[in-house]
Amino acid sequence: MAREPIDPDGRNEVVKPPRDLRSKVRVLSGREAAQFDPVKSAEAALERLSGDFENWMEDEARTLAAAWADIQSDGLDEDRSQVLFRAAHDIKGQASTLGYPLVGAVAGNLCHLMEHVDTPALPLTLVAQHVDAIRAMVQEKARQEDNPTARALVERLADVTDDFLTRQSDGK
Repeated sequence: MAREPIDPDGRNEVVKPPRDLRSKVRVLSGREAAQFDPVKSAEAALERLSGDFENWMEDEARTLAAAWADIQSDGLDEDRSQVLFRAAHDIKGQASTLGYPLVGAVAGNLCHLMEHVDTPALPLTLVAQHVDAIRAMVQEKARQEDNPTARALVERLADVTDDFLTRQSDGK
């Protein structure tokens, strides 16, 4: 390991471990490298994992529902609001990869609402509608973007949220 002094007196030093990653990977031969398609390889890896996607999405929906249940039982405060926001944000980021793009749209809309409204002023009925929509869409496995019920739900929640945010900004 390389050691470098970090002060003029040389009494303190930084220890840098070696970074030789070659032992962690297999080097492709020229022929293998020419035939390697990283996109195809990534798609194959996703396909292998896809059997778990439904369970992962159900876990994320349960986390969101638990955060909402905490708010319902103990009241809304900044900490519980942040837990709910993180759960919605996680769903927003993972839903498309896990095959639930419309669930991601609802979660994204909930995040948008929470980013633009101070915690005490959050419309709890509207938050509940978002949480319930996500839970229902996951439970019903509404994975296709052309699912008419899920699509209508996404659009209606977006309209109501936009209307609320517009009215709130006009009132300020």
